[in-house]
Amino acid sequence: MKILAASDLHGDISAVKKLANKAEKEKVDLVLLAGDLMTFGKGNENILKPFKDKNKKVLLVPGNHETIATSEFLAEIFGMRNIHGYSVIYENIGFFGCGGADFGLTTLTEKEIFENLKEGFDRIKHLEKKVMLTHMHAAGTKAEFSGFKGSKSIRKALEEFKPDILISGHIHEAEGIEDKIGKTKVINVGKEGKIIEI
Repeated sequence: MKILAASDLHGDISAVKKLANKAEKEKVDLVLLAGDLMTFGKGNENILKPFKDKNKKVLLVPGNHETIATSEFLAEIFGMRNIHGYSVIYENIGFFGCGGADFGLTTLTEKEIFENLKEGFDRIKHLEKKVMLTHMHAAGTKAEFSGFKGSKSIRKALEEFKPDILISGHIHEAEGIEDKIGKTKVINVGKEGKIIEI
C-alpha cells in the first residue's frame, strides 16, 4: 500500500492542492492527515475538497487547532474518516489514531490520549500490520529537539501496541525527521507530505 501522509496545513489551500496532485501523480492508495487542518478553528471549509476531487481516500485526526467536532464535520462533508479514538482497516492494514495535544482547541490529558489510542488499537490488534496516526509526537523522540515535550501516553502506546509505523505532526520544524522505537518506524510529517509504502 502506498500512503501520502501530511500534517499542519493550517488552512493553506494551495498546499492541499499540491498534496492532492502529488497523491494522484504517485497513485497513492490512501492519504493520512495528522491534524491542524485549520488555524485556531478558522480556515477554508473546503480544505479537504482537493482530495475529494482526486477521488482519494483520506483518514485524519484533529490537531490542536481544530475541535474534534470540526474534524468530524469536515470528514463527513467530504466522505472521509476521522479516526480519533477509532480504527479502520484498508487492505488488511489497521489504522488507529488520536488527535489533539496538551493545549489548544482539542486539549487532551495523557490519560485521554492513551485511552483513545487503546480503543482504536483494540479493534485492529489481530491484524499483522498496524499504523498509528497522532497529531502530537511521542516523548523521547527526535522531535523533542524543538523544546516541546512529546506525549508520554503516545510513547507508552508505541511500546505496548508496537505499530509498524507512527505518523505524527505538530512540530513544524521536525518535518521529515524519522526515528525508530523498537520495531516502530516513527515519521514526523508536515505540509510538504511524505510518501510511505507499507
